[in-house]
Amino acid sequence: MSWARIMAPLAGASGDAAVLKAAETVAAPFGAEIAAIYTPADVADLMPWMGEGFMGGVQITAIESIKEAAVAGEAAARAACETCRGRVAFTALESPVWAALSMESRLSDVVVFDDQAARGKGPLAEAFQQLVADEQRPTIVARPGLRADGCVMVAWDGGKEASRAARTALPLLEKARRVVIVAAPAASSRKSDPARLQAFFAARGVAAEVEVVSESGEAASLLLAAARRLEADLIVAGAFGHPRLQEFIFGGTTRSLLAADAPSLFLSH
Repeated sequence: MSWARIMAPLAGASGDAAVLKAAETVAAPFGAEIAAIYTPADVADLMPWMGEGFMGGVQITAIESIKEAAVAGEAAARAACETCRGRVAFTALESPVWAALSMESRLSDVVVFDDQAARGKGPLAEAFQQLVADEQRPTIVARPGLRADGCVMVAWDGGKEASRAARTALPLLEKARRVVIVAAPAASSRKSDPARLQAFFAARGVAAEVEVVSESGEAASLLLAAARRLEADLIVAGAFGHPRLQEFIFGGTTRSLLAADAPSLFLSH
């Protein structure tokens, strides 16, 4: 298996260079194209607040400011792409931006975001939520130390989200130096045998180890502790295994993993 198109949403801000560097890290082992997608604020999102049939001086000024910011942001995003050593295809989205962003993600193998967007900060925070939860696209949250050939920990509870993440991450697992399946049965209501996933990987050429965490407690804490113990460079995990409102109110494993400082994440919903 292989990946051919790694998508990197850009905001025309200082964080673009790091996102492109991470996308370059992921793309390199596959010789994949980096799809650098400039995602500006959309004037259409402002229209519902303008008032039907009314366009005053303040509203016109706001629209012009958004347009000017989009032009400046595109120039900055293009400049960031010029420093990237990978094979880059640049696209600047136009209104309707969110529909165009969704389509770009559907035509990409994986999407790369930085840690700020994953934490709900910065201009691409909403894009992160959209692509992970609504579009259900495989997504990498890139943090310092991201490697495509390091140690990958696969969080396993037998659920459909974890299963989707494990399947879609296979191309990356094939490049990894070490793959470890970690299960914490006492922290989950699901019954699953990690050896079944190990056999699934083996049939596809990926040799994986299995580690069962016997302690009870909050799943995210147990998984993060295991990742530190294994010195994992990446955690593969299902995202938002519970309804999003419940995740928002109660936290949930996904939110705890996103709030952690390390390692990088591969998420699929």
